[in-house]
Amino acid sequence: MPDSAQNVSLDVPFTVPFVHRLRFTTDVFGRDRSVLLNLLEPSGDRPARVQFWVDEHVANAQPELKTRIRRFVNSSEGGIWMPGNIQVVPGGEDVKNDVHILERMLKCINAADLDRRSYVVVIGGGAVLDAVGLSAAVSHRGIRLVRLPTTTLAQADSGVGVKNSVNLFDKKNWIGTFAVPWAVVNDASLLETLPDRDFVCGFSEAVKVSLLKDAACFEKICRGADSISLRDMNAAAPIIRRSAELHLRHITQGGDPFEALEARPLDFGHWSAHKLEVLSNFELRHGEAVAIGVAVDAVYSSLVHGFPEADAECVVNCLQRLGLPLDHPELHNSERLFAGLEEFRQHLGGRLTVTMLEEIGRPIDVHEIDRKRMVQAIDRVAEMARSFAPVERST
Repeated sequence: MPDSAQNVSLDVPFTVPFVHRLRFTTDVFGRDRSVLLNLLEPSGDRPARVQFWVDEHVANAQPELKTRIRRFVNSSEGGIWMPGNIQVVPGGEDVKNDVHILERMLKCINAADLDRRSYVVVIGGGAVLDAVGLSAAVSHRGIRLVRLPTTTLAQADSGVGVKNSVNLFDKKNWIGTFAVPWAVVNDASLLETLPDRDFVCGFSEAVKVSLLKDAACFEKICRGADSISLRDMNAAAPIIRRSAELHLRHITQGGDPFEALEARPLDFGHWSAHKLEVLSNFELRHGEAVAIGVAVDAVYSSLVHGFPEADAECVVNCLQRLGLPLDHPELHNSERLFAGLEEFRQHLGGRLTVTMLEEIGRPIDVHEIDRKRMVQAIDRVAEMARSFAPVERST
């Protein structure tokens, strides 16, 4: 048999060099404008071509924002070219629940003649970052994306991630891709008009990541929970920053940024959270659903995996003092809720792998759930939620 007819197999491992740029500012379109300007590199001898997208909730809460963006562009002295108008999209899960909005985004990107060295700058909450990020990731196989998260949840967690997605078939994030953003700018001024309910939501993800990776950070959140719930930025800002750093470290140094392995430890508490969002018709915010999921899985870990009971109670108490809900009627719809386990498995592929806790800072992967014990954990969290007496605060 001639050599040309022989079977040949070539398996060549390789790595792709990425740079994840994370910046912290207090006035990104004002005195700190140089931070963003320096991220928007010109393309050869041409100015940076930049399309701005704004969350409708943010645009309504900060009516001066569009003017500030235009002033920022003008301050570049020709270094930035903004084709067309500033684009505004629905905020919250609405932007992810209508696939036709994704089509509109792609049309706008095409009309602006953006290319791979152009920039999409998106200003908004996590859902808007997800949806606009997906449109940038699939246009020309990837346009440079700069995220400016406007919620504590996005600044502490999803904004520094490498995921982009929209919902379909009543399933969270069914259409999506992994793409490293060109840059993320966490700006404190963008949080100022965030409603109180949404402000506290972000700290459920901070609790989650600290339980997985940093016991000292978890203790700090617990000590400052009452102050954080009152929007004391002296207490809140360091936690947002530390949470972002922990998420970023996991993505860049954890060895599995695109979730090719069995486990996705940063989704502790999320198997039920994702399902609760859908079952509640998105009445529950993502951060609220995560708070419930983290509380339930912490208590389940104490019932099944040796996580100290006192630590589980501390987790529940901390989330309560932050002002997060820990119960919802759909949490007790066991048949529908447990369907979330299979959806969680499908989303990653392979066998079911769920992260639980042995100790704070010591997560473990488990491949089956004792449903009777899980129902027990749910009932225990609901009981603790009913008995919790929030501290009365002066107005």
